[in-house]
Amino acid sequence: MRRVVRGFWGPRPESAEALADRWQRTLDGLAELVPQAAEAWSQVHGNGPATAFTPEGKALLDALRAARSAADRSDLTGTGLRLVGTGTPGWEAEVSGLAGGAPEFLLQSLAIVLHAPDAAVVPEEDVLALLARVWEPDFGDVSDDDVLDALEGEAGYAAGDPVVGRTGYLSPARAALVPDSLEAVRQELPCGGELLSIAALGDSTAVVRAYERLRAAGALAPLPRPMDRPVL
Repeated sequence: MRRVVRGFWGPRPESAEALADRWQRTLDGLAELVPQAAEAWSQVHGNGPATAFTPEGKALLDALRAARSAADRSDLTGTGLRLVGTGTPGWEAEVSGLAGGAPEFLLQSLAIVLHAPDAAVVPEEDVLALLARVWEPDFGDVSDDDVLDALEGEAGYAAGDPVVGRTGYLSPARAALVPDSLEAVRQELPCGGELLSIAALGDSTAVVRAYERLRAAGALAPLPRPMDRPVL
């Protein structure tokens, strides 16, 4: 089954060194949480085949510097990197990010796509908490294809809108707007934001209901455009 864990934020210029540190902590955390999916890594390129990648030492920094130098206006749009991890049969992890830039209309992001056997236990909430700790996003979610289809079809969600899935993450200002009566388990993280456990796997109806309530309360209001800060 395909699970998607994502985080989004506004403009936050960062050096390649700072990004390499965040990437290293992300990959180290994934290796602890889902070692079945991250025994070996490869880097996906815009042109040409993927190449083997060992995320140790200067490898991440060199990859980010190369991506930054190859992309026009990367100082504004952000530095992109995409890695794929493989391991136990049936398991795979893809990590892609666009970060370190200062675009006025394009959100920065980090997405982790986990493929696992249908019956496997996947610590998806822990993966979202890892993403929140490392990348300090404005909002984030754990979703799957059924959840995203339901949000688009029943609640008018569009790509780029602030969103929560079966689990959501909200930065401190957004978390302060969460209604007390929301049916979710709320966990405050060290960064000050909150992790919201909203629905079990397969319960898209509960996700849509929570999304609509949070949007009505202002907790999922988009960042003002042009954007001038990373979080609400």
